Amino acid sequence: MSTAALQLTEQNVATAPLRLPAVPWRDPHTVSPEQLSGYIAMLERACEENPRSPDLRTCLGMAHAMNYDAYRSMDALEAARELDPNHFFAQLKYAELHYRLRALVKAERETLRAVELARNAWELSLSRHQLQEIRRLIREGTQKPEWTKSLTTPSVALALLLAVVFLAAVLR
Repeated sequence: MSTAALQLTEQNVATAPLRLPAVPWRDPHTVSPEQLSGYIAMLERACEENPRSPDLRTCLGMAHAMNYDAYRSMDALEAARELDPNHFFAQLKYAELHYRLRALVKAERETLRAVELARNAWELSLSRHQLQEIRRLIREGTQKPEWTKSLTTPSVALALLLAVVFLAAVLR
């Protein structure tokens, strides 16, 4: 995206705070890191100017995800969900981020919430397709394990084992 086009997009955001900025690419693999950084900076400024806009926060979260910055993406999407708990796309993209990170149990739970928030057939189709893919991956065993048990016992056992080895080495 040229500098003039980026400035034009910034002017659109400044003059129409309820409109979303135009996405500067169709294929995410063709955008340069400089263009993506400029777009992220523009979205951050727009979020500062319009702090109550879940749409802008959702776009920012998606841009951070495209930049492989999962933590900032998660923060932006969580902020969008806090601003409007019934925002379909904020919920769907939040669930998708978990899906991409292979936290599939959480992704399934959040996608089910997106299914509940769907207001038309297209949104329902998007969320159900994502849910179908998540469940396929769960069946295939492609997920990160959830830590449901305490690590206290293994940690204490490891510490005792190291102490015994250390004492054995010192007493030799």
